[in-house]
Amino acid sequence: VPAIQPEVARLTVFQRTPNYTIPARNKPFTPEQWAEIQATYPEIRQRSRDGRAGFPFTLAGERALDHSEAERNAVYQALWDEGGFKFLYASFGDILIDKAANETASEFIRQKIRSIVKDPETARKLTPTDHPYGSKRPPIDSDYFETYNRDNVTLVDLRESPLVEITEKGLRTGAAEYEVDLIVFATGFDAMTGSLLRMDLRGLGGLRLADAWEFGPRTYLGLQTAGFPNLFTITGPGSPSVLVNMPVTIEQHVDWIGDCIDHMRKQGLARIEALPDAQDAWVEHVNEVARKTLFYEAKSWYLGCNIPGKPEVFMPYAGGQPTYRKRCDEIAAAGYEGFRLSA
Repeated sequence: VPAIQPEVARLTVFQRTPNYTIPARNKPFTPEQWAEIQATYPEIRQRSRDGRAGFPFTLAGERALDHSEAERNAVYQALWDEGGFKFLYASFGDILIDKAANETASEFIRQKIRSIVKDPETARKLTPTDHPYGSKRPPIDSDYFETYNRDNVTLVDLRESPLVEITEKGLRTGAAEYEVDLIVFATGFDAMTGSLLRMDLRGLGGLRLADAWEFGPRTYLGLQTAGFPNLFTITGPGSPSVLVNMPVTIEQHVDWIGDCIDHMRKQGLARIEALPDAQDAWVEHVNEVARKTLFYEAKSWYLGCNIPGKPEVFMPYAGGQPTYRKRCDEIAAAGYEGFRLSA
């Protein structure tokens, strides 16, 4: 939205649901900052690997409500000013677990929206009230809310006037027709399973992955699915995946898979497949961990809610990268426990 706005005579944003977003504050590093990064790069990498969400961040506190409102807001303001994912992952450790703690962060952002957007009605439409901050994918932005102060930008809330059809001239809602030259679609992310299912992968006996996942994805560690030997999925459902800094969790999976293949070659083995019982136990564990969080408080693509007909199952592993990494390493050290290896 901020990138398109300066290039067009008029921009109409059709909003399905508002979300919380934090300023990215993207800017070039100073020579001093870049020198500091280079000097401490191994430490930054290690802290990223050890960080719960794969970031080299240190929490301001474990529990938000252990601090006064003034202390919390000072933390939130500093992180807002700095920008990026730090607001979620370097504030308080219970933001995604405790609803009262989360409300302190959510309300801080709602107040920011109301203070930035000059038109009260537009601010109201942009303000999320139906889910806790972070329970949906938390975007970061460059001047997103500020853009709605521009004279050539109009916001249409599709919850109040739903989209009816695309017409010859543009788009029609229940309230009006909007003439447009171009339509930019930014919806429909079939996350975590869509790309895999579109390949129409077949396993033992011709079993379709789509049939194995008919009621939601089932994996062992997010790495393999029972009935599909030698099929590894990197950051698949059942792994930390999109809840973690992606390069960090991708590297962990690639390293684990590489070590596994190396082990098999040295042992003269050619086939590895997840055992159904191990998969069932892991799926149950993934669901148990997710139920202790606030992720089920939102209708999100984490749960597949944005795709009609898709089973509503929480797909990533919410137990954190270090816990997950430790479990993967234990399983490998135990001779790839839960997998069947053969020649």
